Amino acid sequence: MTRARILLCLAALMPLPAAAQDLASADAIRATIVGNTVRGSMVASGGFTEYYAPDGAIRGPDYAGQWSITGNRMCFGYDGNPASCWAVRVSGRNVVWVGSGGDEGTGTILPGNPNNF
Repeated sequence: MTRARILLCLAALMPLPAAAQDLASADAIRATIVGNTVRGSMVASGGFTEYYAPDGAIRGPDYAGQWSITGNRMCFGYDGNPASCWAVRVSGRNVVWVGSGGDEGTGTILPGNPNNF
């Protein structure tokens, strides 16, 4: 068997990447995001790294806020401003924050609080 044919056979045995999944319930969002850190970027505000504590606190490198879940949307409030909410789409460790204008941010879910925020 040629090397190319072996590689082709091995590739056929590899699992396909998981399709992106909208987290359609508060429980699904909580199970995936809460207690973890997300490192990513928002179209409107740039890069971020945040830990979402089980008590509703958001902890970043030099700021804090509050998170909540309303229906199937995760909401974030900072500095006493009204919370903004996004639908959540996940594929593996990748998350997409979906707003009224479509995809408004992306990130990677990191287990726990690796930055000790």
